[in-house]
Amino acid sequence: MKRLRTTTITAFLLSTFTVWAQSPKPIEILAGHDNTFVVTGQKKPIITLKAGQVVKLRVIGKKGTEAAKDGSVHSLTINALKDQGWDLPVKEGVNEYTVVAPSTPGEYTIECTVKCGDGHDDMKMKLIVTK
Repeated sequence: MKRLRTTTITAFLLSTFTVWAQSPKPIEILAGHDNTFVVTGQKKPIITLKAGQVVKLRVIGKKGTEAAKDGSVHSLTINALKDQGWDLPVKEGVNEYTVVAPSTPGEYTIECTVKCGDGHDDMKMKLIVTK
């Protein structure tokens, strides 16, 4: 039993190290005062990543008409993946985060969960994860 546990822990640590040893893909996002997401270099607010890919998000936050009590003016949240680091508060100015794409390919909705003003309910963008 101890050998199995050691092997499992070793495999987990090795896979975690492999993921974080990758050079993160840089992506810049504007979370605007008009309650929209804009991905630099993209016509539509869509991010495409490979499963397990490490990404460095540079999020520029612009305050809308409202903000959260903690000073967040927006957020980047995938509700189903909050426990995997996809619940990012966005303060006004430049915010930088390193996150890992989900391991399961598919389409995910990134949304703002901070009541930021008119249009808040439509403040969403898409994350597409490929194999």
